[in-house]
Amino acid sequence: MLNFTVGPVMSNDSVRAIGSEQVPYFRTSEFSEVMFENERLIKKFARSEDNARVIFITGSGTASMEATVINTLSKDDKVIVINGGSFGFRFVQLCEIHEIAYTEITLEHGVSLTEDDLKPYDGQGYTAFLVNMHETSTGVLYNMPLISKFCKQNNIFLVVDAISAFLADNFDMKELGADIMITGSQKALACSPGISIIVLSQRALERVANSKRNCMYLDLKDALKNGERGQTPFTPAVGILRQINIRLKQIELDGGVDSEINKIRNIAHDFRNKIKGLPFEFVSNSLSNAVTSLHPLNVSAYDVFTILKDEYGIWICPNGGDMRDSVFRVGHLGDITPEMNTKLVDAFKNLLKRGLL
Repeated sequence: MLNFTVGPVMSNDSVRAIGSEQVPYFRTSEFSEVMFENERLIKKFARSEDNARVIFITGSGTASMEATVINTLSKDDKVIVINGGSFGFRFVQLCEIHEIAYTEITLEHGVSLTEDDLKPYDGQGYTAFLVNMHETSTGVLYNMPLISKFCKQNNIFLVVDAISAFLADNFDMKELGADIMITGSQKALACSPGISIIVLSQRALERVANSKRNCMYLDLKDALKNGERGQTPFTPAVGILRQINIRLKQIELDGGVDSEINKIRNIAHDFRNKIKGLPFEFVSNSLSNAVTSLHPLNVSAYDVFTILKDEYGIWICPNGGDMRDSVFRVGHLGDITPEMNTKLVDAFKNLLKRGLL
């Protein structure tokens, strides 16, 4: 089966081989060295400050989103949340659950954030800004330099969910002044799902240190303390952390983050060129390298997903809610090749020939 979803994505042989091994005991110096190396390489690829720290949470990306809200925001904050789809709305939900005062900037599906959208909030005393760098549900890649400039001008604490953008799109944590970056194991890292990652700047570390929130499993103070010895407070997904280690080392050997971004960009451009002439519309003009969101003109998007899965052995990524029948997504992350793109496009052409597209 070919997997063109946005996560989990197709893993290479080396990563899959780790998954087939017996899981070792982890309270050892050997495992601590793996974790120290994971932290070093994540910081390098995120281009963070030298004194930044990295936390590995055994949980999905949402776990790290919630851990960030719990441990770095409080009722004293006044937060801007960008809501352009399912994952922006998730930050809205987290603010509501944890009683964080927020203002929601709601964008239509496929529409990017503009300077005019931010102007009403300039100089209004906001203290934090939550954004999904790539709104995965619609494929929109937000203008991070624009957001960075606004946050720097207003001395705003910037939290970036880069779960599907990390290693796929340019991201320089230090240059942007981002205080937190969140990502996950099952996106461009192309490992099994189950680990999410938080990179914290010095300012974020200070917020965590001063936090009075009550939490056990998602307590970042405890995670940071254990991380000093290359460990986690509770039993982690050991096998996935070992997969991440081999994947990060491969990326470094293959030329680093820029090389990985170029590879994913080339796969995305190859796919977008090959679908020219097919009855699709792009959902957004501001596309991430990670995924292409498409609106089929004549049929249900969910029907296309189902037929490809059941009859062609190909997974694309469906949407839910009010985008269920109007938008599907094709991912470009993981062990994808131009030849695989051709197989998917040939399947689309066959659907068109059958009158199903």
